[in-house]
Amino acid sequence: MEEKAAQGAPEPVPFIQEKRVLIIAAIVLLADQLTKQMVVHTVDTKSQIVIIEGFLKLVNWHNTGAAWSQFQGKSLHLAIISFIALGALIHYRHHFEIHTKTGKVAMGMLIGGIIGNLIDRVAYQHVVDFIRFYLHQRGGGEIGYPAFNIADMGICVGVGLMFVQAWQAQPINEQQKEE
Repeated sequence: MEEKAAQGAPEPVPFIQEKRVLIIAAIVLLADQLTKQMVVHTVDTKSQIVIIEGFLKLVNWHNTGAAWSQFQGKSLHLAIISFIALGALIHYRHHFEIHTKTGKVAMGMLIGGIIGNLIDRVAYQHVVDFIRFYLHQRGGGEIGYPAFNIADMGICVGVGLMFVQAWQAQPINEQQKEE
């Protein structure tokens, strides 16, 4: 702790006092749960609503797996892993540039996204995915990106921001300085 303080990083605060992180997590969680409820009550699981023909539609897919429908039928296992990951993320949050505004946004988006999908897994044993990008194929049919939701976006954007921060924070080694 003293080494971090000497480097100019502020002293860690209890998680409950991380107001910006908590507000962003709450916004992501609320947006995720509200949009999922809207979809569940307006889009049948066998139908779809085309928003932009040949590009974007709303679906109501129940994913019992993880990203890209991997590990189908393992929702309880994934819920346990999510819960452990959430705890670890909160406990080790100070290793992720959380003292910066971008770090707080990234952490809030990650936490809100993880909790959003965790709620679905515990309450329904599946995650509701509803945003689907797709293209029509010449011979008929369509190809598309797997359906996702607001929680998934929060997780992906949060991780992306953390990668950008880690990349920007990398010190230039002596060999790179000489070039």
